[in-house]
Amino acid sequence: MKRGSDEPVPLRDAIAAFGRRLGMPEPDVVSTLANDWPEIVGSALAAHSSVRAVRDGVCTVEVDDAGWATQVRYAESQLLERVRDRCGAGVVSAIRVVVARR
Repeated sequence: MKRGSDEPVPLRDAIAAFGRRLGMPEPDVVSTLANDWPEIVGSALAAHSSVRAVRDGVCTVEVDDAGWATQVRYAESQLLERVRDRCGAGVVSAIRVVVARR
């Protein structure tokens, strides 16, 4: 059944539709990545990095030091494979690394 434009829409559906227009994935993607991050990157790297956002297929990862940024960039292709296994193909196509300001 299709809703008319004047019928109420559940908030979750409205947020998901708005997010898609902004290039964001389904709401559960970022939480899945954040929760599964230690399994995706390993405990050592997870202790120094976290998922900040996913937009237009780019996952932004924040690290606490430039050395850890190098580690993430070096492992990008392997990490993308693991992310695809968790979230599906086409959700994340690249990883952007930023170093946290101190």
